[in-house]
Amino acid sequence: MKRLLAVLVGVMVASGVMAGNSPLQLSLTPDIALVDRSETIEGLSLSIWGENPQSALALGIVNGSTGQSAGLSLALVLNYADNYKGIQWALINYTKGDFLGWQGGWVFGFAAVNYAEGSMKGLQTGVVNYAGKLTGLQLGLVNYAATAETGVQIGLVNLIPKNQWFSGLPDELAPGMIFVNWRF
Repeated sequence: MKRLLAVLVGVMVASGVMAGNSPLQLSLTPDIALVDRSETIEGLSLSIWGENPQSALALGIVNGSTGQSAGLSLALVLNYADNYKGIQWALINYTKGDFLGWQGGWVFGFAAVNYAEGSMKGLQTGVVNYAGKLTGLQLGLVNYAATAETGVQIGLVNLIPKNQWFSGLPDELAPGMIFVNWRF
């Protein structure tokens, strides 16, 4: 009976009937990994280079998060994601879609580059910060928001091109300012 049960479970797993979420991912590359790159990780991901949809703690050199992912992603070099909610902490953080949370890095909380192509809601701390649509705070040397809903930039160069030169005070400051810029 135990053998029959083991064979049935083996067949169901192999056929994908029991496929789903995994609590652990170990990967050298996305194709050389404990579980397939399409499987959602809900727990811990340890990677040289990993790429999965996840709600997890991801630790690695390069962490990739596909789909709607969330959690804490700590990478030595690069975090990249389709859409992410949580904390991305690396030398470079890149989100192709929307980001909600904090993008930062290893040097006093600053990354070299934080990039959120879609909507960025939260905090970016980096040498260079980019947001497609800013709702939150950018703190860095160079801050750029293609548009801003409600946002503040603090740094050496702060750019919100949709702002008008001082005509929208106090709701907006200017398209480009040193030290501080905002839009509310």
